[in-house]
Amino acid sequence: MKISIIGSGYVGVVTGACLSEFGHEIIFVDIDQKKIDLLNKGIPPIYELGLADILEKNKHLISATDDYNSAIGATDLTFISVGTPCAENGTIDTVYVRSAAENIGSALKNTGKKDIHTIIVKSTVFPGTTESVVLDALERMSGKTAGEGFYLGCNPEFLKEGVAIEDFMNPDRIVIGSYDDGAGRVLSELYASFDCPKVITGIKTAEMIKYTSNAFLATKISFANEIGNICKKAGIDTEEVFKGVGLDARINPSFFRSGIGFGGSCFPKDVRALLSGAAESGVDTAILKAVLDVNEAQPLVMIDLLNKHIPDLKGRKVGLLGLAFKPDTDDIRESRAIPVISALTDMGAEVVGYDPLASENMSVLFPDVVYAKEISEVMACDAVLITTEWPEFENLDYSGKLVIDGRRVRRAAETAEIYEGVCW
Repeated sequence: MKISIIGSGYVGVVTGACLSEFGHEIIFVDIDQKKIDLLNKGIPPIYELGLADILEKNKHLISATDDYNSAIGATDLTFISVGTPCAENGTIDTVYVRSAAENIGSALKNTGKKDIHTIIVKSTVFPGTTESVVLDALERMSGKTAGEGFYLGCNPEFLKEGVAIEDFMNPDRIVIGSYDDGAGRVLSELYASFDCPKVITGIKTAEMIKYTSNAFLATKISFANEIGNICKKAGIDTEEVFKGVGLDARINPSFFRSGIGFGGSCFPKDVRALLSGAAESGVDTAILKAVLDVNEAQPLVMIDLLNKHIPDLKGRKVGLLGLAFKPDTDDIRESRAIPVISALTDMGAEVVGYDPLASENMSVLFPDVVYAKEISEVMACDAVLITTEWPEFENLDYSGKLVIDGRRVRRAAETAEIYEGVCW
């Protein structure tokens, strides 16, 4: 197929790159000229493990432009993969989704395409958004009717940063939400070679599957942390507890990892959006509120443990190992290192941070933090806090150090002079 992808962030670029592996021709559409230039050279505009190799290998199938008319006119299927930022009240901002849909609609009209074009929303949007915001913009700007002049659907993504290529190529399931039979047929053909369950349903249901999946995983993490806090006080190893609990076939062991909570671009935003949408509908969501409350408080447990050993942090050097929200990414969105840094600086500590990829991004938020080029600079501090579980941290010697571990780095537990795990 010939596929255009609106937006070249994590989801858009990974989707396009992976689809090119199946021989599909990909045209990225973006307003950022720097991203366009990089993609036209086969260079990824974001960091994701394995992405650079795929783009280089398939650059003969991939191009990028800011011209909607040429992209829509030359393709059969368009994915909308733009960002959906979260407002302060938790609602998602659909301005980019609406703009993309309006531009696609205008392009359908301007190019005078006779073949029916398929438009699929891959951005994470609150249930009802595709059938209201996107459908309205497409019909209004194109002068066409959904189901007759174009096909419309929703195909949520379930990608984890750092392993997004693997997740796309070997999915647990593919969810296809279809406004009309045509969108379902086109996506079924696109994904015909994928050997996994395929859920074909209505658009609003597909949108809700995405939100519910993320909210449930976030709930498991906050639940594990709350149990972990109890275990810490009782002198129980939370990992052993959840090893036993996870063997129950009704429960499953994944995401039962106690620590300092979840971050990233999806879980916090999606839970907030569900809370906001539920409130607008008059539905109370006590569990989801608690999920966020636990997650916000959890990183500060590190500070409490540090204060046990260093009551006055003013003027003391505190090193952070890890700034990204998870390993194998440079993404700091909702990183649990952020509230830790804020608390430490408020208490007068000098923070020295190290991350293999994310230091530059974090420096935008905290320009006064010292960003170490070498791990040794962190290890020379009065205390070391582990906030991201990069594999290389397992190879360090923590002898003579005070370590507060938020991610269960076993080497730290084995070698540190004083070791405190957040939930163990």
